[in-house]
Amino acid sequence: MIAHAYAGLPDEACGLLGGRGEDAPLFVPCVNADASSRTFTIDGPEQLRAERIIEDAGFEVLGVVHSHTHTDAYPSPTDVDKGDNPFLAGWHWVLVSLKHPEPVVRSYLIVDRQIVEEEIVLGDG
Repeated sequence: MIAHAYAGLPDEACGLLGGRGEDAPLFVPCVNADASSRTFTIDGPEQLRAERIIEDAGFEVLGVVHSHTHTDAYPSPTDVDKGDNPFLAGWHWVLVSLKHPEPVVRSYLIVDRQIVEEEIVLGDG
């Protein structure tokens, strides 16, 4: 995820997380259709491609990852607007901030426009 965020510079990078329950071992990098340093969009064909990769691996889509090139790893008002979409209910929002010399990765749930940070636990594999 971090390498994909750096590779996307100067634009935000994005992708989907796949897994089961709270375990998300699969990250599928996607193209940011916005080609913007301030916003991201995974368009329909790109989302379908990523979803197929996740499903073919035996997983389900659990969330979205995107980078913030100039701001902290905290959901922006635009992120909250996107997270308020009923089709994305329950998705994890993983943000990779490249604002500082060392990247910062944090995860959130966005429920009824409320932002709830969740702990990231790294597994063995």
